[in-house]
Amino acid sequence: MSSHVYSKTEVVGSSETSIDDAIRNAIRTASGSLRNLEWFEVSELRGHIVDGDVGHFQVTLKIGFRYDK
Repeated sequence: MSSHVYSKTEVVGSSETSIDDAIRNAIRTASGSLRNLEWFEVSELRGHIVDGDVGHFQVTLKIGFRYDK
């Protein structure tokens, strides 16, 4: 197995539908700018309340990506 070097970046995804959708939105968007995405970890979950109901789910992710050699 080769040795790799990684970096992490923090992003916040949101969705009106679900936490899962917020995570997927964040990863899809990040993958448009970053290469070699390898993993993610959820560091925060929160939401936006509108008229007594959930308006948006918000998920903060740390996304790990591998540097090219």
